[in-house]
Amino acid sequence: KQERLREFLHKRERGELLIQKINKLQDNLLKKRQLSVSKDGYVHFGDTVMLLNPGSKSAVDNSSGVCDGLTLAINLDETSLYSAESLQAPHGVSAVKSVNPMSRNTFCILSLDGGAVGEPIRFGQSFGLGTTGGFSDQMFYLASDHKSFLRFAKKSYLQQVFLTDVLSYLTCWQAAFLDPQLRLEYEGFPVP
Repeated sequence: KQERLREFLHKRERGELLIQKINKLQDNLLKKRQLSVSKDGYVHFGDTVMLLNPGSKSAVDNSSGVCDGLTLAINLDETSLYSAESLQAPHGVSAVKSVNPMSRNTFCILSLDGGAVGEPIRFGQSFGLGTTGGFSDQMFYLASDHKSFLRFAKKSYLQQVFLTDVLSYLTCWQAAFLDPQLRLEYEGFPVP
């Protein structure tokens, strides 16, 4: 009995108890964040943003079952609770109904080709989306791999989107103009 108590106290001092890990993870991932406010109407390198699916249909018209008002967020799974590290790569992402900006669902726009912080992003220009998830020790980058028979999203069967700690061609994103017929004309213009 004394040995168990000693082991418990030792784990509590080092912060290795499950409840301590859960509280630390929640404190970091659910920490409120401030989104960037544009002064000129454009999106810039270094801005803090959320990836939001605003939706356009009312609940009555939505027969496809697709939810509206979802943001992309770090997936909270049980394996991260039991690990010694804060988050491990690769790490999953999921859609959540919370539209309040917090460490879990905010991303920083990163330059991959040498663009300075504060410069506007242009249509067709590559950029990265990074997040720390509230932990200051490591940056994770949003990545998407090609769809294959072995690698695909669970419910949609489309290509996977996940977080990784390595910059590669999988972490390069580009903004495309919404109207496909005008994409060529708008390439090189700042993204509003």
